[in-house]
Amino acid sequence: MQVLGRAVKQAQYRQHRALDSRLAAIGTTLAQWDALRAIDRSPGAPARALASATFQSEQAFGTLAGRLVAQGLIERRPGHGRRIEHHLTPAGEQVLDAGHRVADEVLADCFSALPQDDRATLLDLLQRLNCGA
Repeated sequence: MQVLGRAVKQAQYRQHRALDSRLAAIGTTLAQWDALRAIDRSPGAPARALASATFQSEQAFGTLAGRLVAQGLIERRPGHGRRIEHHLTPAGEQVLDAGHRVADEVLADCFSALPQDDRATLLDLLQRLNCGA
């Protein structure tokens, strides 16, 4: 089981390194792009939900969101009660779109060793593992 767990982690590490390297060329990081994706999927979401969606603590996400605001990629707006909502700016949408193109290329390369049927099987197996998560 440990060998299997390590193999999954190695594949993830390789993928993340490649994404971070290529995203740097468009002026962002994997963590920033992932935050933009989460905000795009849930416009107006509070930090707590976005932290969970990006596998970060609320504090870490808050720091990251502050950097994204400073870069003009997102806006924070007052919501209901004390809730702060997060929204993409037009510049954030541009970085998100450029990141999607980069990710498509990187992921195609990362999974190129597997035929389509094997990729579909891998996806099915991972989805079954993550069902309870």
